[in-house]
Amino acid sequence: MMEFLLAPWPWYVAGPLIGLVVPLLLLLVGKSFGVSSSFRHLCSICLPGSKLDYLRNNDWRAESWNLIFAAGVIIGAGVAVFFLSSAPVDLLPESYNNRMGAILLLVGGLLVGFGTRYADGCTSGHSITGMSILNWPSLVATISFFAGGLFVVHIIL
Repeated sequence: MMEFLLAPWPWYVAGPLIGLVVPLLLLLVGKSFGVSSSFRHLCSICLPGSKLDYLRNNDWRAESWNLIFAAGVIIGAGVAVFFLSSAPVDLLPESYNNRMGAILLLVGGLLVGFGTRYADGCTSGHSITGMSILNWPSLVATISFFAGGLFVVHIIL
């Protein structure tokens, strides 16, 4: 059993499992799968008197399940790395193990968090959830993600 957990799962097992999460969550709980909205909820908690309507009018308590889900993703990743890995896993490259690296990671994380909320979702949110509910902007976003990725890999690199 441990060998099954330690080895990478093939795409034909992991893909359908990920794909089934979206409709099951929507049908059974009435919730849309996504993690990037937790950034908005955290900002609403940290800035309750914000002048931004986007944060001030956000009922984060009603969406607290999303924060619990995001915490579960982080805890689950930690369990996988520290208890289910056959070899030690470095969480960061050596070049980030200093003060400047931490600042870069913090700023990068804030920019990614802002960008995902500005785009009304992250890459996986648009590609998995948005496409599964036939959301036209998610199709455009997903095509743009892939086009940008292809551009970077084939032109710049």
